[in-house]
Amino acid sequence: MIKETTITDNNPLGLDGFEFLEFSAPEKGVLEAKFEAMGFTRVARHRSKDVQLWRQGEINLIANYEPRSPAAYFAAEHGPSICAMAFRVANAGKAYATVVERGAEPVDIPTGPMELKLPAIRGIGHSLIYLIDRHSENGPDLYDIDFLFEDGIERHPPGAGFKTIDHLTHNVHEGRIAHWENFYRRIFGFREFRQFDVTGEYSGLNTKVMAAPDGKIRIPLNEEGKGDSKGQIAEFLREYNGEGIQHIAFDSDNLYASLDSLKQKGTEFASPPPDIYYDQLETRLPGHGEPVAELKARGILVDGTTEGGNPRLLMQIFSKLTFGPVFFEFIQRKGDEGFGEGNITALFKSIEADYKLREGEGTGQPA
Repeated sequence: MIKETTITDNNPLGLDGFEFLEFSAPEKGVLEAKFEAMGFTRVARHRSKDVQLWRQGEINLIANYEPRSPAAYFAAEHGPSICAMAFRVANAGKAYATVVERGAEPVDIPTGPMELKLPAIRGIGHSLIYLIDRHSENGPDLYDIDFLFEDGIERHPPGAGFKTIDHLTHNVHEGRIAHWENFYRRIFGFREFRQFDVTGEYSGLNTKVMAAPDGKIRIPLNEEGKGDSKGQIAEFLREYNGEGIQHIAFDSDNLYASLDSLKQKGTEFASPPPDIYYDQLETRLPGHGEPVAELKARGILVDGTTEGGNPRLLMQIFSKLTFGPVFFEFIQRKGDEGFGEGNITALFKSIEADYKLREGEGTGQPA
């Protein structure tokens, strides 16, 4: 059953989370192997185009290889990447008219016979943002109309236990956070949810988290903090050929079990923090209640607060770079709605150490 989204004064578009993410690549094979390693199953193929639907829980990933399509042109410029995202809305036609009136750039997507025409606007790095309504409880949705489902495959396989897209990040050029903050405020009614800065030995990171009125669509905007051409954001922008989506976070109700499943499937994770991180965890979060040995064995980071004897935690871990400069985050929220600000410094420094190692092993240029 598809739950009807609601239009309110605070949420006039009826935004209700991410509907799907669309990926593209210059050639087949790169995306599929990575999706499988993260627990996704190909459940359907498009009726007339070279497009696949992959699922895990309520997470929809589209792999688009259709020639001479917006996805193909995007992949030619950026390599394997996220070329589009879709926001779920109460009424796609009305939402599209509203965002265009607010100044969004409309995009005309070519469609074939008997195929749904999905309204879209221009987003980060020339990507697309689709507006999708799935409020009918009895009628067919866009996947039933445009896709043929595989026989004998569960429509919503549990995979590794990840259920929804918690957030995704945008890496932007220095000084451009204000532009994208204004874009999401003006077009969709987002608000600032959090703001924090991280300073490392070689570079810095400034982040502003924007959240949609429904609270389900959250987008941290990242820019280089020191203007250092060797910083991790600058490296992303060079390798990606511009601004874009750097990482996506999937959430689980049991991160321990989910990570065990991912490891078995072949997902590779970023280097774990040093042992002292776990030695100091009880001091930083007294009474957190998590099994430290299990955290350490998997490299899970923990952030949040335990003030008042009531732990509110965020557990998180990051993959290695998965394709190009894009990677994934796997999380479990136990009452904390932050983004691991207390852990970002450790992550930031580990990425810098990896960058420095690769630079030293190579020719002085990023690997």
